[in-house]
Amino acid sequence: MTLQEFKNIIKPRSAIIGFDYGERRLGVASSDLMWMIATSQKTIFRTSWAADIKQIQDLVHQKEAGGFIYGLPLQMDGSEGATAEAVRKFAEKLYQHIPLPYTFWDERLSSRAMENFLIKEVDMSRSKRKQVLDSSSAAYILQGALDALQRI
Repeated sequence: MTLQEFKNIIKPRSAIIGFDYGERRLGVASSDLMWMIATSQKTIFRTSWAADIKQIQDLVHQKEAGGFIYGLPLQMDGSEGATAEAVRKFAEKLYQHIPLPYTFWDERLSSRAMENFLIKEVDMSRSKRKQVLDSSSAAYILQGALDALQRI
């Protein structure tokens, strides 16, 4: 689904949840109800599918979410590799349990950009960066998609 199609079907005045997918950790961010600002929420340390779903469902209800944006880790040439395929499979599987509209956003270099920001601008220690990097990357990904939604 394109970002335009996503915008056309998502319920107005609902939050959007953004994900930075990882096999062991899932960074999560959410938008405000006007789709202007992305905020880091949490990192889900993935232990089981049932636990993952429960945490995501809780956040969907808490934030009044109407859709999901997944960071899609494309190769530098724009092609999709194994990790992008894993993200797509995760999105399809989650949709079976939480049937909200979703789309993908190119996340190339988002973790690197966020880590550089945390080092240079915030002067955050390595141990603290490790704790917030996934959710901060999710917010970075989601903010890019929110900015694009405002332009279409």
